[in-house]
Amino acid sequence: MQLTDTQQAILALIAERVEAEGVPPSQAEIARAFGFSGVRAAQYHLEALEAAGAIERVPGRARGIRLLAAPPRRQEALPLPAADDALRLPVLGQVAAGLPIGAGAPGSLGDADDYVVLDRVLFSPSPDYLLKVKGDSMRDEGIFDGDLIGVHRTAQARSGQIVVARIDEEITVKLLRVGKDRIRLMPRNPDYAPIEVQPGQDFAIEGLYCGLVRPNR
Repeated sequence: MQLTDTQQAILALIAERVEAEGVPPSQAEIARAFGFSGVRAAQYHLEALEAAGAIERVPGRARGIRLLAAPPRRQEALPLPAADDALRLPVLGQVAAGLPIGAGAPGSLGDADDYVVLDRVLFSPSPDYLLKVKGDSMRDEGIFDGDLIGVHRTAQARSGQIVVARIDEEITVKLLRVGKDRIRLMPRNPDYAPIEVQPGQDFAIEGLYCGLVRPNR
């Protein structure tokens, strides 16, 4: 059974996480890393990987994935996508997955430092730009320091979505929680505290997280 490009990339992600952290990613982390709308898509690809003999899933375990076959060797650079599927995205700087980065500091939102050509199937919805992640407060969503995250530019977001937000001229990536009388930006790492937006603060949604690329390290 031949693996699709997405399934090969998921297999590579599993191998990277096992090598780096000793545990495979969860289905939710796989879904977030590839911009899937839910875990069912991740389950589908894991079932295909198991049917192909690349992994074994252990019933009853949240991270019950065991590698049976090594993924293909990663190339030094991402292959160029077909012209119809190509996105040329500006890398605008860094966004904090930790404490927010001041907008006047190096690496904050601003003019593009670089451009990257990527396949649009890596993202949903289609991103307008990329930001480089600094910090590990979103690690349980599969977002790690040094990742390039795609951002769909919008001022609107629903509670439960991962957003890039601006607070008093600082920017950060967090999980949005909207209550009756408060807005909170939630990390996905228990080592970090939530950020609660205070009355009078200048707060705005800059965009929605829509997938990521993990550069070769």
